[in-house]
Amino acid sequence: MSDDSTEEPDEDTTEEPDEDTTEATEGAAVGVKLGSTRTVLKTDDTVDKMLTCLATYEDALTGEERILYGEEAAREYPDTVRYMLRSGLPEDDENAEAAAKFFQAVVEANDVPEASGVVYAVPTMENEAGIRNLESVIESAAIGDVFTRAYPESLCGAVPVFGGVEALDEIFLSINLGSTNLEACAFRRGEALAPYATGGVTGSEVDRRIVSYIEEETQGRVNVDLTTAREYKEEHANFDAFEPFTDVIQQPGGGAHEFTIEDSVMDACDEYLDEVVDAVANEFLPELANDYMKVYQIALDETIVLTGGMACIPGLVDEFERRLSDELQRDIKADAADRPDLAAAEGAHEIASQLLKHQS
Repeated sequence: MSDDSTEEPDEDTTEEPDEDTTEATEGAAVGVKLGSTRTVLKTDDTVDKMLTCLATYEDALTGEERILYGEEAAREYPDTVRYMLRSGLPEDDENAEAAAKFFQAVVEANDVPEASGVVYAVPTMENEAGIRNLESVIESAAIGDVFTRAYPESLCGAVPVFGGVEALDEIFLSINLGSTNLEACAFRRGEALAPYATGGVTGSEVDRRIVSYIEEETQGRVNVDLTTAREYKEEHANFDAFEPFTDVIQQPGGGAHEFTIEDSVMDACDEYLDEVVDAVANEFLPELANDYMKVYQIALDETIVLTGGMACIPGLVDEFERRLSDELQRDIKADAADRPDLAAAEGAHEIASQLLKHQS
C-alpha cells in the first residue's frame, strides 16, 4: 500500500538582522582635538570649535553647581575662568577633573550618542602622566561605547591634506604649530618616528611678544592684554599682504586713544617662523637622519604637512617652504589643510569612520 502522506518542508528559521541593532553596532564617528587654547569636536553632521576653558557658578534657585564653557565662560567669568590644558595636557588630577567636566558639557551640548566610535588626537610629546590624564578625560565621557582610540595629532592633521586615510599608508613629515608646543614627527605608514616637541617655540609666545612690541611701538602709551594680542594676530597677521591697522582704547582717566599698529604683529610672527625653521632644520631633522636615514631621504622629497592654529596665518605655509628650502639648500614642498585649526579633529573623525566600517 502506498503512503499518500506528504512531508511539510522544514520551516525556515533563519533570523533577519534587526535593523536597529545593526545601526547601533555601527555607531557614530566622532573626532576630538582637546587643545590648550581651543577644542574641536567633529561628528558626522557638525564641527564645534570653542575655547578650552571652564567656569562654574551656583544656581540662584537650587544652589546646584552649574557649568559654562568656551567663549561664554571666558566672557562672563573672566575672573574665575579656568584653562585646564595650559601645557597641552591635563598635568594633574585637579586639571583632569576640570577637563572631564568641560568635555562632558561639550558632548552633551552636541548630542553625541553613546553608541559612537571616538578617535582623539594626542600631542606627540613625552609626557606619560599627561597622556594618561587625557585618556581618562575622553573615556569618562558618556560616548565611545563602540571604541575609543588615540592617534598622534600631527598624523590626524595630515589626513585632510592627503584627502583621507591614505595618509596612514604614506611616508611624510608633519609639523604641528600649536599654541603651547612646536611638534614635529616623521610617519611611516602610520608609525611615528623620531617625535620632537619643544615648548620654546609657541603661538602663545607670539602673543606675549606682540604685547611687548606694541608697548614699544607706541612709546608706552598702549598696553594690551594677551587675549587682545591673540585677536590681533588671528585677524591681522598675513605673510602675503599685511596692512597696518587702527584700534581704540579707553584711557584710565576717561576719553579714548586711537593708535595704529604697523610692525608689532608681523615682527613677532617673523621671529616665530625663523625659530620654527631653525628648530626643524637643526634639531628635528638631524635626529631623524641619525636614526632613520632612509625615511629622512624619502620624506624630504615629499610634501611636509603643517597643522595647528599658527598655520592659519595667510602666507605662512609658503613662507615656511621658502625659508626651510634656503636653510637646507634644497627644494622643499609644504602644504596645509584648508582649515589647519580644524584638521586634527577632522582627520580623527575620518579615521573613526574608517574604523567603524572595518568593524561592521
